[in-house]
Amino acid sequence: MKTIAIDFETANEQRGSACSVGLAWIEDGRVVRVEERLIRPRDMRFSSFNIAIHGIRPEHVEDAGEFPEVMDEFIDDFRGATMVAHNASFDFSVWRACLDLYRQGYPELSYLCSVKMAKNVWPHLTSHRLNVLAHHLGLTFAHHNSAEDAKICAEATLAIARSVGAAHAHEIPARIGMTMGRLYAGGYAPCTLRMR
Repeated sequence: MKTIAIDFETANEQRGSACSVGLAWIEDGRVVRVEERLIRPRDMRFSSFNIAIHGIRPEHVEDAGEFPEVMDEFIDDFRGATMVAHNASFDFSVWRACLDLYRQGYPELSYLCSVKMAKNVWPHLTSHRLNVLAHHLGLTFAHHNSAEDAKICAEATLAIARSVGAAHAHEIPARIGMTMGRLYAGGYAPCTLRMR
């Protein structure tokens, strides 16, 4: 079973302005590969607010591919994968907005939200932001670097799976009352979690 954590950073407040994507592959209960790709947004408008968060500037992405070119590199990886994002509603809205911008169809995949899973499994934590989860798991990372964020999302997913006795990420929803999100040719369904 393929599980891939994904994280996007955006150039400005527009969801279709992805400027970086990070991916972390989970196999056999561990993170086996981590990749980051810079993305040249169609509209090269970078807000000072977003730059302050992730440090990516227009000059960093001027030689990068645009969204379709960058994501096509991983199209075979995504096929049939369970995807995970920390605050999936944001990352999957970025993905959809970029696909819409380039008039591309949505890939067929299922996804999980590690924020919702963490809130369910570790309700005692004061926050469920990635940096808090990293500290809880004894991990250090560079926050708002898409590859590092994807890696911590993947590590948190593995820890959550262990906590609920799931052998694979796709088994977590059944243990906690979650419905996986889906992207499909005609649209999407959000990842939801029944309240306790």
